[in-house]
Amino acid sequence: MNNMRRVALITGGSRGIGLGIARALAQSHFDLAINGTRSADQVENALKELRDYGVDVMYCPGDIASTDDRTEILRQVKDHYGRLHVLVNNAGVAPKERRDILEATEESFDHVVGINLKGTYFLTQQVANWMIEQKKVNADFTGCIINISSVSATMVSLNRGEYCISKAGMGMVTQLFAVRLGEYDIPVYEIRPGIVQTDMTSGVKEKYDKLIGEGLLVQKRWGDPEDVGKAVASLTRGDFRYSTGQVLLVDGGLTIPRL
Repeated sequence: MNNMRRVALITGGSRGIGLGIARALAQSHFDLAINGTRSADQVENALKELRDYGVDVMYCPGDIASTDDRTEILRQVKDHYGRLHVLVNNAGVAPKERRDILEATEESFDHVVGINLKGTYFLTQQVANWMIEQKKVNADFTGCIINISSVSATMVSLNRGEYCISKAGMGMVTQLFAVRLGEYDIPVYEIRPGIVQTDMTSGVKEKYDKLIGEGLLVQKRWGDPEDVGKAVASLTRGDFRYSTGQVLLVDGGLTIPRL
């Protein structure tokens, strides 16, 4: 382990968009703490791939919706690295069953919002306090927080309202922490991916293949996890130091209003 390298914690970092982000940060020479809910043996291939970039990689299993798990995740990062420069709030779930908002259940709402919004909010709170401590000890400390939201923060999907609400809430989480951490020069950003090819979207591939072919997007292709990963890497380099609280859309032009 190289004590000079910066450290990033990526929630949901062992597959999908999270793994794309992890690859990009490994290529940028970050040591990584990867969080997920799967067992260590299920993510071993992903961890090995990341270690092949020559960086240190640890796995911190846990459900960010759980108070105890959030505390344990950060305890492991502190014990292993003793520092944290970047938090990427990527972990998120879709409803287990898509239902019209007139028929959606409280159970589904609690599950989705508990992970995507509540878990993100309170993990960010804990990390923000740790980053403030590091800044007070070392004035040269450079940290940032990046929230991976979705175009669903502003675009309506009637059969997954709980998901849209959770992502809209993340937009306010971004602004709240951007303002609160401003005095410590710790920027907070939000990335809103569009239609990205992952496990989560595999069930709607045929639907979106057709829509993309019909001109849904300005750039006529699916997004891939690397598109998001490169955006995250740019933010962690400090390329946008004067843009705290802002949203970066990585959506192939999906959200551009068109006639």
